[in-house]
Amino acid sequence: MKVRDEKPLGHKAYTKIPHLPGSRTGQNDTHAPRELARWCTHQCRPGDSVVVQEKLDGSCVSVALINDEIVALGREGFRASTAQNPGRRMFARWVATQEDRFRAVLTTGEWLVGEWLALAHSTRYQLKHEPFVVFDVCSKGEGTDFVSLSSELADSRLKNGAFVRPHVVHSGEAISVERVDQLLGANGFHGAVDRVEGAMWRVERNESVVFRAKFVRPGKADGALLPENSGQPAIWNWTDGDVT
Repeated sequence: MKVRDEKPLGHKAYTKIPHLPGSRTGQNDTHAPRELARWCTHQCRPGDSVVVQEKLDGSCVSVALINDEIVALGREGFRASTAQNPGRRMFARWVATQEDRFRAVLTTGEWLVGEWLALAHSTRYQLKHEPFVVFDVCSKGEGTDFVSLSSELADSRLKNGAFVRPHVVHSGEAISVERVDQLLGANGFHGAVDRVEGAMWRVERNESVVFRAKFVRPGKADGALLPENSGQPAIWNWTDGDVT
């Protein structure tokens, strides 16, 4: 029986990302250590590169290949099909219709992590692509819950399933928050109707990600459009027809 407290990976599918200086933080958020933040915005180490992606505003979800089963998960590692959130249950149904695509990318023990944009959280989208945008290809690491492929390797792998990727705002040397904010513009590159929330920095070396940090624009309120916060009906950027 698949129960709510089951974590098929044995741990969370993804961890919370620390914030860069000046980023709007919530109650349980943390800031990146000063030296690591400097790698992102001022001077990265020799041999490292910095990739900055548009930060999307949806539900962080995952898809894993475990014992030859394609499993849809939430960020916390539970099966999406057991979630109380109708958006995550919708994600689980969508994954079941796309199984061949996930099998074309994943090997046993690997998982994809991305943003599920079906339900508007704080940003509305007029989507010009499917509602799942993949930002990481992960596998179990030694002494850590996971390691992630570099952007270049992830791009190569994800082409096999024709998955959407976050727009790359910058790739190369360290880059300031101010410059990224200019490059991102008000609405980003994924059809945001409202002001896009920010960006994600990835410090990469060789074939993997060594550090991540994010910047969230001031004034962004987490989950402002969710019914439990707004007192209004849910706003759907995309739906399979079942919103219960």
